[in-house]
Amino acid sequence: MIDGTIARKMNTVTEFGARFDTAADFVFVVVCLIKLLPVISMPLWLCVWIVMIALIKIINIISGYIAQRKLVAVHSVMNKVTGLLLFILPLTFPIVPLEYLAIPVCAVATFAAVQEGHYIRTDPDIK
Repeated sequence: MIDGTIARKMNTVTEFGARFDTAADFVFVVVCLIKLLPVISMPLWLCVWIVMIALIKIINIISGYIAQRKLVAVHSVMNKVTGLLLFILPLTFPIVPLEYLAIPVCAVATFAAVQEGHYIRTDPDIK
């Protein structure tokens, strides 16, 4: 989560690094879902919420591609907060039931996805 910040501070940012970071984030999420979904039980409302977040993210990818003719990745603060919460989430399962943990995580993820779409549609400097 801090690799981009370090790269910017050290002036070592590259287009490849930014794309690779986005791809690595995607692989991380997919692997986590593959490993976690079979061992946890989720209520239907949570599954629906997660699917809605995924749909917003897919719409963002499509609209970013249409607008700029390339894949656009937004590395916003809220996306980083979402990533941190998702990283911490499995560590808290033994302490707090998933139904309670999922509400703030999904709320932050929803906000981050909507904000990302806003940035893609309104900020000409998004790459």
